Amino acid sequence: MKKVGFIGLGIMGGPMARNLLKGGVDLTVCDLNEALVADFVSAGAKRGTAAEIGASCDIVFTILPNGGIVQDTLFGENGVTASIKAGTIVCDCSSVTPQDSQLCYEKLKALNVGFVDAPVSGGEPKAIDGTLAFMAGGDQEHFDVLKPYFDLMGASALLVGGSGSGSVTKLANQIMVNLNIAAMSEALVLAAKAGVDPWKVYKAVRGGLAGSVVLDAKLPKVVARDFAPGGTITVNHKDIKNVLATAHAIDVPLPLTSQLFEIMQAMKVADHMGDDHSGLVQYFEKLAGVEVQSDCAE
Repeated sequence: MKKVGFIGLGIMGGPMARNLLKGGVDLTVCDLNEALVADFVSAGAKRGTAAEIGASCDIVFTILPNGGIVQDTLFGENGVTASIKAGTIVCDCSSVTPQDSQLCYEKLKALNVGFVDAPVSGGEPKAIDGTLAFMAGGDQEHFDVLKPYFDLMGASALLVGGSGSGSVTKLANQIMVNLNIAAMSEALVLAAKAGVDPWKVYKAVRGGLAGSVVLDAKLPKVVARDFAPGGTITVNHKDIKNVLATAHAIDVPLPLTSQLFEIMQAMKVADHMGDDHSGLVQYFEKLAGVEVQSDCAE
């Protein structure tokens, strides 16, 4: 296999990089948190700066908080491209705007470097067990090189289209996921306020059309009052902001998503941005004066 660099070892990136390491990949890692880097080095990875990764690696994965940080990491004074080799492929798994991704593609293409935007879905649990879904945008030849590495980190990987298509797909994904959580939250609060056990409601509806992966993943966290983040409201708030900016630029009205963004703004004011996005239920609980609980949860 090729030499691979991985930049960003947070909630998602850490487990993804660990699955590459478990798969026998020659891995060099980089993160601002030196303790995370040291942990990977003790497990067999190499340590490197962004520039060193650019110089030594054939493939570079990034998964970072936002598009500005991605741009700085790749193109800053001591970034990946300070010493990158022609023929390298950069794959950004961050959740950014399609415009961010297309800018990276064009700037790297001028250096004879490939670029694929490949954000992921599945949250921390699927990052840990290697069953993420990759939604990719870019050139087929570069996707084909990356596919074996996607397979080590995920259960599916699809090239959706040209540069930016992966990021567009992730924005669509975030609309569906977060609105699903919001709808689930309203439903649970209704059940609780009416005196019906939310867990029994879940068991009754999960096999019908209301059932979903989101429901199965997030409802147990709600009734357990476990808002430790697998995907923080902060990250999803940023993604929904990107959704709205992208939609407005191409004249797509998103009335439900706009309301969702304001709900997330309210969570920001209430200092809940570090919660898992299942914690959106707390907004609806406050409106109704009830807490979603169950004595029957398994």
